[in-house]
Amino acid sequence: MTTLTRDASRETARTGVLLALTSAITFALSGALARPMLDSGWTAGSIVLLRIAIGALVVLPFGVVALRGRWELLRRAAPTVVLYGGLAVAGAQYCYFSAVRTMEVGPALLIEYTAPAAVVVWMWLAHGQRPGRLTVAGAVVAALGLVLVLDLFAGADVDVRGTAWALAAMVGAAAYFVISADERSGIPPITLAAGGLVVGGVLLGVLAVTGLMPMASSSSTVAYAGVDVAPWTVLLALGLVTAALAYTTGIAASRRLGSRLASFVALSEVVAAVVWAWLLLDQLPAPVQFLGGGLILAGVIGVKLGERSVVVGTDPLPLTPAEHEVVADDAGARVADDVVHQPGAATAS
Repeated sequence: MTTLTRDASRETARTGVLLALTSAITFALSGALARPMLDSGWTAGSIVLLRIAIGALVVLPFGVVALRGRWELLRRAAPTVVLYGGLAVAGAQYCYFSAVRTMEVGPALLIEYTAPAAVVVWMWLAHGQRPGRLTVAGAVVAALGLVLVLDLFAGADVDVRGTAWALAAMVGAAAYFVISADERSGIPPITLAAGGLVVGGVLLGVLAVTGLMPMASSSSTVAYAGVDVAPWTVLLALGLVTAALAYTTGIAASRRLGSRLASFVALSEVVAAVVWAWLLLDQLPAPVQFLGGGLILAGVIGVKLGERSVVVGTDPLPLTPAEHEVVADDAGARVADDVVHQPGAATAS
């Protein structure tokens, strides 16, 4: 029985990592797709609003079906859905694009991707999940990898206003991982994604209508790897792939891995963004950026191994399937079974 439990937990963790990588790769595509649109006259606000709106229209029917008529569940989870849509969707997107309006993209992205470290600190302070030394070491290695991938050693100008917006985007990104991993609301992952996209789309629409988010578009074709593409085709790809698919797989991954590990696997988005820019925009990464990608992967592995040494305090979040495996490996099968059968403990999905 213990062997079957461990095998199931490991399979769940593997599935979670694959989902997290899918989410990171699809999220990363948005930058390479959006850049020619921005150069052709579109504003960042127009692109992100349509991206989120299309994603919401696609995911919403699946989210409704997943509820199976349990509307009371959605009503109880309404604060979570609104918080997710406001912080993880609208907040993160709007703040990030506001940051890159006044500062270089590299520093803005690096600041936003301090989110995994923020998640570790949050889980420690709010839920007593103190990180082990290996987790901290993995975080440091991953951070160094980000610096190399973004090639910041070449020099970059940073302004106070842009830094403030990027830090706000980091809060939104951290909220994305924490809320996605929290199963206490009982709401299905795809329903959370649908609700968050709808709320985020509405909030972004309000920003557009009030003039706080500039809006402009263009009918000119855009080029990717020498191929001219109609803008509506790009918008569909942004909505279907970089919003609908990215958010749903990201939430599913967080439910399986927990917010800490999922947030560090998501660091691979930076590596994927460099590769997409190379393939679509002919922006060839420098050797130092490839080295940085290797360090990011090494950091993610360190964080995964460090999960075994997490010390849980008195008010932890429900354990994810991957965390059940950690308990089993650290304390033996008997302790693992006791944890699984505690009142209120999370069950494997």
